[in-house]
Amino acid sequence: MAFTRKRRQEQQLYSKQRFSLLFLNLEEYYFEQHTANHIINKGCRDERKIRGSLKICSKSIIFEPDEKIKPIIKIPLRDCISIEAPEDNEANNPFTWYIPGAISVVSNQAFLIKEQNIIAPYKTERGKTEYLFQLDVAGKVDDVIQTLLQLNRASHLDKLGDQAAMITAILQSRLARAPFDKNRFQNVSETLHMECEAEMVTPLVTNPGHVCITDANLYFQPLNGYPKPVVHIMMHNVRRIYKRRHGLMPLGLEVFCTENDLCSDIYLKFYNPQDRDELYFYIATYLENHITEQTAESYMLQWQRGHLSNYQYLLHLNNLADRSCNDLSQYPVFPWIIADYSSSELDLTKPETFRDLSKPVGALNKERLERLLTRYREMPEPKFMYGSHYSSPGYVLFYLVRVAPEYMLCLQNGKFDHADRMFNSIAETWKNCLDGATDFKELIPEFYENDSSFLVNSLKLDLGKRQGGKMVDDVELPPWASDPDDFLQKCQNALESQYVSEHLHEWIDLVFGYKQKGSEAIAAHNVFHPLTYEGGVDLNSIMDPNEKVALLTQILEFGQTPKQLFTTPHPRRITPKFKSLSRTASHNASMAESPVSPNEESFEDLTEESITLAWNNLAKLKLDEQHKIHKEEITGIAVSCNGSSVFTTSQDSTLKMFSKESKTLQRSVSFSNMALSSCLILPGDTTVISSSWDNHIYFYSVAFGRLQDTLMGHDDAISKICWHDNCLYSASWDSTVKVWRCVPAEVLGTKRHHFELLSELEHDVSVNTISLNAANAILVSGTKEGTISIWDVTAATMLHQLSCHSGTVYDAAFSPDSRHLLSTGEDGYFKVIDVQTGMLISSMASEQPQRCFKWNGHTVLSGSQSGELLVWDLLAGKVIERIKGHTGAVTCMWMNEQCSSIITGGEDKQIMFWKLQY
Repeated sequence: MAFTRKRRQEQQLYSKQRFSLLFLNLEEYYFEQHTANHIINKGCRDERKIRGSLKICSKSIIFEPDEKIKPIIKIPLRDCISIEAPEDNEANNPFTWYIPGAISVVSNQAFLIKEQNIIAPYKTERGKTEYLFQLDVAGKVDDVIQTLLQLNRASHLDKLGDQAAMITAILQSRLARAPFDKNRFQNVSETLHMECEAEMVTPLVTNPGHVCITDANLYFQPLNGYPKPVVHIMMHNVRRIYKRRHGLMPLGLEVFCTENDLCSDIYLKFYNPQDRDELYFYIATYLENHITEQTAESYMLQWQRGHLSNYQYLLHLNNLADRSCNDLSQYPVFPWIIADYSSSELDLTKPETFRDLSKPVGALNKERLERLLTRYREMPEPKFMYGSHYSSPGYVLFYLVRVAPEYMLCLQNGKFDHADRMFNSIAETWKNCLDGATDFKELIPEFYENDSSFLVNSLKLDLGKRQGGKMVDDVELPPWASDPDDFLQKCQNALESQYVSEHLHEWIDLVFGYKQKGSEAIAAHNVFHPLTYEGGVDLNSIMDPNEKVALLTQILEFGQTPKQLFTTPHPRRITPKFKSLSRTASHNASMAESPVSPNEESFEDLTEESITLAWNNLAKLKLDEQHKIHKEEITGIAVSCNGSSVFTTSQDSTLKMFSKESKTLQRSVSFSNMALSSCLILPGDTTVISSSWDNHIYFYSVAFGRLQDTLMGHDDAISKICWHDNCLYSASWDSTVKVWRCVPAEVLGTKRHHFELLSELEHDVSVNTISLNAANAILVSGTKEGTISIWDVTAATMLHQLSCHSGTVYDAAFSPDSRHLLSTGEDGYFKVIDVQTGMLISSMASEQPQRCFKWNGHTVLSGSQSGELLVWDLLAGKVIERIKGHTGAVTCMWMNEQCSSIITGGEDKQIMFWKLQY
């Protein structure tokens, strides 16, 4: 469980003392501590001294007794009447006892915390009371009193802004007087890169100090020495770093030493963006040769193709959208999935079991939504539909109060919420989210993890008594859950179910995507208070300190909308027909869903298995033979069905036929004195078609060994041709792609083919490449200026157009399932596009331009400008194998249907035959 893991980390980091920064108010600082006695009943026969430590904080004085059964005393400075050393008035009074090192605090109110070492609501001592403390080091009394009086003056200022300004000045003065202690370096040979002031952030707490980064370590030295003198992280352990918003300001930096964990190792908040960015630069520079940075688009591609579960994908999106376990105002947000909390059995095959993921929680109840919309229409600008957010510190701790009671007490000034408003029942909470006038909360990751402790009152907390007289204890589960672990297991199964996999993108559009803001948000009834959005307010432009403090408090307590990750509709997931995506029961589920018995395998299954095996072993590709058969660069390769004859075109203007069996050149044909640009062989292996820079398309009869027909197709050079179902597709530098219906001469009983122009797809500039998705009649074209266009060939209409590359698009092709499109260009980038939405979802740089490629949706075999063949893991964004090949650029590539045999052509005028060796 994310929050529980975070608490365990803190418990390991922090000392065993009972004191916690959670005893402080929000935005309060802990400055220093002194060993001291608390003297009770001074001068009386029953005078007692309680040993402990006195903590000086920016808004309170806290005394922590050494005896665990004694309560911790918290005295708010705003309630103090006087703070002085008793000897000032009593040292010369013969009727009083002089106590060296004593400090007298007279206050109207104090709080008693963790009496009997039990976590419970704070007890309040009201009425004028003197608290007498005796410091072990009497010489420090004057300094301590001076500090307390200064802080006391700040606490009594009328305006919150003035209070904050005075406390900030005191803090900055202390930080300036206590620079980082270089003796804390792990090694004397470390080189210092930078040092600055910052705060370490944990849930509801910020702790000021100094950050220091060297060539080997990242250090944080707390000003107060709490939880320990120095926190340090070795640079070689760092795996990820993220810039964060904190209070809607670009001041945060989170450092992870794990690959996938939601909990970071340290979260730092800086006092200005420049320091944050400089530290980020040093760490990023250290990491750049070790870590591949993932983007929302790369995670999207992995999720779409089934390499990430729904749970994992949501975690990654939360992380990229500034959601952090350290910031409860930006805690990771997960959706309500299940809508049925009354049935005895949970049926995940019924759509009505699930919540409508296309709507925010506030829009799930039609009657409530109508009332909210009526208020919205009558509201002056700035308008918002919901007066509360779907994620806030209060909501997070509502769910987690049983495992994080101290956090709830911190947030609510030492009190738990009213018993009837606590997290008592799953069904009640869901019902209130549907019907409540101000309750629109979503869930947290813990509902889809494996630690059910947040549902059980294992600490035996006294959380109050409900109106019916029942004590608040464990969370009441729905009838279909046998116990808390079973409840979480079924929530996980629901999250990974077929229905959710098909609809999760709709919820992502609302929370992280294009329906988060603007007109789309209004149409989706997804408008929250302007302060919750990034850019909703510029705190730097607010000069009134009181207004700024009020806004910051509102931002931190109300909750914040995630950073917007997508501005176009999110593609839906590619859901396999016979594959369960459950993280825990995938084997059993997939067996149950499959119509094929475990002992039977269809021919299609075997073929698919052999193709998968080939792609998995692509790194073992070996050169079988090579032949130099042309005088110039090779531009196209076509192979007969039986694989015996290989046809190639070249810029030397010839079409050549090479025998794979005899390893001899059998034919060489020239149609004109200009370059041929591509070729293909028609079904039946009787005709080879070649395109030329002379604007013509040539039909060559293999059987008769002669030119059979010529099509004057374009007004400029033809760059690429494709064929499907008696239709010829031709791309040209004349800025068009033409679609021709071809009736073969044999069918007509004539000597010539008949051509009918069906459509003309117009572009603004020269078209360099095309590729066809035959099954869906969709065509992609790439131009010399880097534009990718996706066309519905049947309707002759453009579906999407993107400016993808700077420079010529060299090659483009659809994935086998037609969901994605991959392109490569002169700029050296691979680009992945979602075909349905036209969204650019991934961009991957290569050292040199890749001239041609084949791919199966996630593994790519490309021919490089350098002559190498490169095998890429597209989802990981890296090269997994480099294979030495041509001495010039690899210009064209052919692969058989089984993906086990490859032929490449290059600038070096050679064709190379490659085989897989398992």
